[in-house]
Amino acid sequence: MDPLRRLTGLSVEEFADRHWAKAPLLRRAAELPGDGFADVLDLPSVDELVSRRGLRTPFLRMAREGQVRSAGSYTRAGGAGAEIADQAADDKVLAELAAGSTLVLQGLHRMWPPVVELIAALTAQLGHPAQVNAYITPAQNRGFDPHYDVHDVFVLQFAGRKHWRIHEPVLEAPLRDQPWDQRRGAVAAKAEGEPVIDTVLEPGDVLYLPRGYLHSASALGAVSGHLTIGVQPVTRAFLAEQVLGTLSSDVELRRSLPVGTDLAEPDVLGPELKATREALHAAIDRLDDQQVAGAVRRHLGATTRPAPLSPLAQLEAAEALSAAFAVRLRPGLRCHLVTAGDGVRLDLPDKSLSLPGSVRGAVEALLDRDDHVLAGLPGVDEADAVTLAARLLREGVVVPADSSR
Repeated sequence: MDPLRRLTGLSVEEFADRHWAKAPLLRRAAELPGDGFADVLDLPSVDELVSRRGLRTPFLRMAREGQVRSAGSYTRAGGAGAEIADQAADDKVLAELAAGSTLVLQGLHRMWPPVVELIAALTAQLGHPAQVNAYITPAQNRGFDPHYDVHDVFVLQFAGRKHWRIHEPVLEAPLRDQPWDQRRGAVAAKAEGEPVIDTVLEPGDVLYLPRGYLHSASALGAVSGHLTIGVQPVTRAFLAEQVLGTLSSDVELRRSLPVGTDLAEPDVLGPELKATREALHAAIDRLDDQQVAGAVRRHLGATTRPAPLSPLAQLEAAEALSAAFAVRLRPGLRCHLVTAGDGVRLDLPDKSLSLPGSVRGAVEALLDRDDHVLAGLPGVDEADAVTLAARLLREGVVVPADSSR
């Protein structure tokens, strides 16, 4: 199912035009396709994660009435052979929940398969990195004070009911270095005013909030559970940072300011600022868009996880290849093929592979993300196709076609 339509009932184009980074969106379960989100996470799954998966901090934390609890109040060593001291202690988690604490499961997009699948598909649609946390709150309790996030959020209610109050931003489109606790007074004052949304979310309901919107929530009647998908947008400020990072190669911008003067005086700074502006304009005019695109590509590669692969199955496939075998690019993997002398280089998020120029056509075919039988790869004979595929399987670039759906 189209993940964004499942969450909003809208196409990517409709969502981008009406709501992305602009306005909140509230959708009731009856307005959305599917049957809620219990298939993604439910309360028995939360119990399993806490009690049987060896969960460690920082993949869980707890909070009560706006205050984060000390890790020792819900963790301990895991016993013989697992003495690491910060593992979830199910009895301590129980005690904290009974006392009214909210349980937060962090980074679920890294460890719970249904969430992994949902977030991979949604990230591919949106084009921005995302993360997923779960919040489980006992009845009639609030986990966190009114605050805003520096990322956009989708709230997916999967269990119980929760009362949400949403207020306009005190800072529009805040960046990562502009968190809400720098503006506690303004946030608290704004939260006392009339909310723009005052509602109760029930299972299957979804709330989208652009970054900066204030929110707080309290469970009603029974244990409440919701998923928060945090979309970390690539911003124009990020682009500006990448541009500035490329300008250190300009000698005029590396010039020292004069000595023997008070550099804080406007009369002294005036000529230097004029020269700096001129150098910046000139450097930006010479800027290669490909340089900035490469920086964005590296950022997305570092912050977006490709689909999981099976190391043992990859090795087995690499050892048993034949020309009749089919492979495809690992879903979600960001890579870029460039010429490097007489050969080609495949740039991956954390490494680069040098390959002979003779395989360029075959690699370009694999990058289209379709299934490819090795015997049909262009520009190489069957033996070279098998050799290439074996290396790319061992490097985690391609996966067997029947395992990538």
